[in-house]
Parts: sequence; structure tokens; C-alpha cells
Amino acid sequence: MREEFQADLNEVSRLLVTMAEGVRTALRNATTALLTADLKAAESVIERDAEIDAIYSQVETKVADTIARQAPVASDLRMVITALHISADIERMGDLAEHVAKTAKRRHPSPAVPAELRPVFKGMAEVADKMAEEITKLLANPDAELAAALEKDDDKIDSLERELFRIMLADDWPYGAETAIDGALLGRFYERYADHAVNVGAQLVYLITGEQVTDQS
Repeated sequence: MREEFQADLNEVSRLLVTMAEGVRTALRNATTALLTADLKAAESVIERDAEIDAIYSQVETKVADTIARQAPVASDLRMVITALHISADIERMGDLAEHVAKTAKRRHPSPAVPAELRPVFKGMAEVADKMAEEITKLLANPDAELAAALEKDDDKIDSLERELFRIMLADDWPYGAETAIDGALLGRFYERYADHAVNVGAQLVYLITGEQVTDQS
């Protein structure tokens, strides 16, 4: 029974890593679409979001099946419930990447953001990509200290979001309300993507140490 339970956990872990890799690729492609008006990149993100959703569904099914068959207790139960929370956060990261891609597609053939905002979004995307890379590694090799350190990267995203608003709220902003609204929403998508990555880190800290970390979502 123990070997079977471990096999179930290994399968769930593999699915989570696949999800994390998928949402990392999704935000990369969505950012390319956003900054270069690449319609194919935008459409690929939108089309492939269903794949991430399908893996999320597999995780839910696998966790429910494992609980029913194995009746795990204590730390074993913590493992499978934590996996469920993590998969929900990763699935949401995929949705946020899709939102970025949909904005890029809607504004095509023009770039979705003006030149003045591109360095900020490029910076946000780089930090978010680093966070997605970290959670992929952490899901394969959990480390409480590295998982907790994701908070520092999230602070960088928050700082860049403030810079975004500073530019858009300046008196000499020339692009009008519609572009500013798009910029604010896009900034929010990246900021929330990072928040969900932090949530994954918090769940991993809980899994390793048994200590709850305040949810960022």
C-alpha cells in the first residue's frame, strides 16, 4: 500500500511540474505577443490554456482517487491536499497568461502597449519568468528556504507595477484612457501571476515544515 501511495504522489508531482512548465511557456509567449504584436504567439497561448486546465483536472481526479483508496493520515494527507492547492494556483497562472495573450490579440495588429511601457512590462515578465522557473524546480526538489524567497521576487513585481502607474498617471501621458486601462489591467495580470507563484512557495513551505504561511491571493 505504501509503495502504491508513493507512486500516486510521484504521478501528482509529475503533473504539477508539467503544469508549471506549461504556464511558464504561456507567459513567455504572451509577453512576446504583447510587446511585438505577434498574433500567432497570442493564439498559441489561448489555444493551449485548455491543456493546462486538463492537467489540473487530472490532478484533482488523482488526488480524490488517492484519498479514497489510500485513506492517508497526518503528513500523508498534507501532501495530497497541498498538491491540490498548488495545482489551483498554477492553473490560475495559466489563466492570467491567457488574459495577457487575449489583450495582445485584441489590439493586433498594433502592439498592445506603447513604447514607453514596454521596458516595464519586459521587466515584469523577466521576474515572473524567474519565479515560474523556480517553482518548477521546487516542485521537483522542494526546499523551504528557496520557496520562501519567492516573496522577494514578488516585491520586484510590485515595484515595477508602481512604476507602471507613475508613467501612466503623469501629466504628459499622451495615449488616453483606453491605453491606460489596458496597461493597468496588464500590470495586474503580471502581479497576480507572481502572487500565485508565491502561494505555491507558501504551500511548499507548509508541506516541508508544517507551518502555515499567509496566503497572498
